[in-house]
Amino acid sequence: MRLHRLEVTAFGPFAGTVEVDFDDLGADGLFLLHGQTGAGKTTILDAVAFALYGTVPGARKEGKRLLSDHAPAGSVPTVTLEATIGGRSMRITRSPEYERPKKRGAGTLTENAKATLTWLGGNGEHLSRIPDIAREVERLLGMTSDQFFQVVLLPQGEFARFLRADNEERGKLLEKLFDTTRFKSVEDWFVDERRKSAAQVDENRKRVDMLVARVSTAAGMEAGADGDPLGWARRLFDQAVETAELTATELTRVRAADETARAAAAESRRVRELQLRRERARAELAELEAGASERDSLAAEADRAALAAVVAAAASDADSAASGAESALADARTVSGRLTASEHGSNLVAQLSWPQTEADRDAIRTQAGEWSAEVVRLDSLLAEAREMERLARDLAAMRLRSADLTRRADELATARDRWPEELATAEDAARRAEQAQTSVPTLEETAARAADAAAAADELVSATTVLEERRRTVAGARDRHQNARDRLLDLRERRIAGMAAELAAQLVDGEKCAVCGSLDHPAPARPEDATVTKDDEEAARGEEQHAAAALEAETALLSQQERVVELLSGRSGGGDHAELRRRSEDAAAAVEHARSVAAGLARATASVDELRSRGAELDQQSRATDTERTALDTRIESSDEQVAALQARMLAAAGGDRSVQARRDRFGDLATQAAQLLDTRDRAAMLDATARNLDGRARAAATDAGFESLAEARAAIRSASRLGQIEEVLTAARDRAAGARAVLAEPDVVAVAELDPVDTSVPETLAREAASAVEVAAASAAEAETRRGNLERLVSQLEQTMTALGPVLATHEELAGLAEVVAGRGQNSRKMSLRSYVLASRLEEVAMSASVRLRRMSAGRYEFVHSDEAGSRGRRGGLGLDIRDDYTGVVRSAKTLSGGESFLASLSLALGLADVVAAESGGVVLDTMFIDEGFGTLDADTLDLAMGVLDELRAGGRVVGIVSHVDEMRQRIPSRLHVVRGRTGSTLEMIAS
Repeated sequence: MRLHRLEVTAFGPFAGTVEVDFDDLGADGLFLLHGQTGAGKTTILDAVAFALYGTVPGARKEGKRLLSDHAPAGSVPTVTLEATIGGRSMRITRSPEYERPKKRGAGTLTENAKATLTWLGGNGEHLSRIPDIAREVERLLGMTSDQFFQVVLLPQGEFARFLRADNEERGKLLEKLFDTTRFKSVEDWFVDERRKSAAQVDENRKRVDMLVARVSTAAGMEAGADGDPLGWARRLFDQAVETAELTATELTRVRAADETARAAAAESRRVRELQLRRERARAELAELEAGASERDSLAAEADRAALAAVVAAAASDADSAASGAESALADARTVSGRLTASEHGSNLVAQLSWPQTEADRDAIRTQAGEWSAEVVRLDSLLAEAREMERLARDLAAMRLRSADLTRRADELATARDRWPEELATAEDAARRAEQAQTSVPTLEETAARAADAAAAADELVSATTVLEERRRTVAGARDRHQNARDRLLDLRERRIAGMAAELAAQLVDGEKCAVCGSLDHPAPARPEDATVTKDDEEAARGEEQHAAAALEAETALLSQQERVVELLSGRSGGGDHAELRRRSEDAAAAVEHARSVAAGLARATASVDELRSRGAELDQQSRATDTERTALDTRIESSDEQVAALQARMLAAAGGDRSVQARRDRFGDLATQAAQLLDTRDRAAMLDATARNLDGRARAAATDAGFESLAEARAAIRSASRLGQIEEVLTAARDRAAGARAVLAEPDVVAVAELDPVDTSVPETLAREAASAVEVAAASAAEAETRRGNLERLVSQLEQTMTALGPVLATHEELAGLAEVVAGRGQNSRKMSLRSYVLASRLEEVAMSASVRLRRMSAGRYEFVHSDEAGSRGRRGGLGLDIRDDYTGVVRSAKTLSGGESFLASLSLALGLADVVAAESGGVVLDTMFIDEGFGTLDADTLDLAMGVLDELRAGGRVVGIVSHVDEMRQRIPSRLHVVRGRTGSTLEMIAS
């Protein structure tokens, strides 16, 4: 991977756009990235990381504030990186998620992250989806973001912590750098398989326990099995077989005794039943003989009733005829009564007599004919009456329509008078709505500015308070720094004054003096009480640097707060807080009013269009109404004349009745009633003659049947239910007698006639006892057979289950042992899991690679020693990392190294780790890498050794960037990228050799 060009806009401390040409800057293979604390040196590295992976290293990614606070409002934070990865040139442009002010109103909106990847070689499809770009970069680099941050951006302080970490912490970092997923999968596989195997063993054991319990239940026992469940179950089965055979033999014996007892009981019951039947038959015949006279009387009653039934039929016909004659005569009287209600009808009824004569019939027919003729004459006039009624209805409708037209004409005249004023009002409303709609954008912009100014005024109060606090804090930090600087200068002057004593303290007998070269030291200078040592000066310089860093940090915060106050002051315009709030509210109210008025524009425009078309419609409707009303008045006049003429004719035709129809209906009813009267009188006369004839026949039939009178014949009549009862009694007696005689004639009954009565209680008792014995024996035999069958089945299942448990248990024990070893427990003496073992081998490779560089930088004194010993109290082993000191031959903890030695060890470890991770990633060539800080802890000679190792890194075209603010590094490295801090944001100065 080689970086070519980086462009950063509104990102971190960079308010504007800055650009880094890595091809020019790294032409010599080594360049320095320097600047004041907080200027943004690390931000350059963050920008490279963000462009590639969309995130930044370390804890800075948790802040999610990549948009520069110095950037103008509306700026978009953007990072563009041109690089060659895996032989392919590309340009990646990314913008992070950030908050921007709303264009209208107060508050902010969240802009989502965006990214594009463009292939500069022209081959391949350009990408715009963030996940696709992440996958492609990771594929080409062969490493994740965490690996990249550790390998390419060697972070400040990270490897010093890694050097001094315990096994657990060191293992967590190595797991991030080296993909141990497949080994974790193996560990998880062993855990899962052991869990499955244990579950299978538990399942088989539960099955055995369940079968043992079921065997105990089947055998009728409460106690469980002994040490040999299978042998115990087999013994129970043998006992059940023996019990089943004994119960089967007993059941056969009691069944034979039961059959003998049941046969004896059945024979006694048969004989006793025959004896009882004979006794019941004889008693039946005696009872029938005693009721013979009563049954003879019933038979005579039935015969007399049969003769009376013939007479009753004739009498019934005579009664029906007499009833019909009376009913017909009543109908005739009813019709006569209805005719009597009218004058013409009463005259006719007065002429009639009863029984009727032929003259009565002629009078009725004559009067009915006259009334029918009058009906015919009036029917011819009814058509004209209906026409008159229709004309009258039409005339009423036309008059109603005429009134409606008159009212409509008045309404149209009123509407035409109001129309000009309504049109003018609608046009004015449309103009006002259109003006309001045009003014809405301007009013909204004014309201947004007013709201922003009011919000800025609110924020300005608290921001001003914070600014005053920052100024007081900076003043205090400046005083502390000045005091520390004065103390450093004082100690430095005093040390120079006492330098002789310091040099004398370094003299050793027998060795040359560093100043004069003499081996004799007759009068070395002695330190005074106030002599300042190098350690004193270093401590004072550390205090001064700490105070300077604190002052620089507080000054940066003050500058940032001043910028905030300046921006808020500019946004608020310096106006009064209450006045700005009132203006904001007034502007918002104006916007709402304009929107409300503008909302009615469409409705007002439609109203104008409607009114303009309505004027012509009113004129047209007025003309149509006048025309229709004139024609209607002519038709009303003509219809009035026709109705008057018809009403005169109908009045003459109706006579004394209220209308022609009423007169026609009255005479029609009279004609109908006359015809009914004639019919009913004829029918009544005919039925009366028939009734007298049938009565004579009924009396003759009674005499012929032997009855003295018709009344006596009717008294002898019996109902069908009574005759049915008599027949039922006679038939039942005959059937009972026949049945009793048939029983007495049966051979079996005749055979027991001479025997003494049989007692069945003793044989029945013996049979019941035998049956009970069979039930008990059968239940015992069934229970024994069921127990034998259940035990046979369960013993077989238990034998199969215990046979299957053996291999499962052996496999589980073997698998559990392997799982313990893979997890770093059990027989694993190193207490190393499989992942720890893999990481230990990687750490050993890292230690070997890092030792080469550490020996160079430490002039052959130090090298790394990897330890695979187990940790204390069962902790993870295999990740120990110590230092061998060739001066003493002692292997000691890395925590005993000094500050400069720790930096050399950390740098060597970082470079070694970079080599191993690169090899792990498929041998990816990392042509560009950065090293962040730490060189200030080295003396000149050690720095020379470290720089020699870095010179080796840039061999073969590799570019190494060193991030440091050590002044001596500027003299050693001619190519520099200077980050300049300012009140309005940082800028870049590039110095290329």
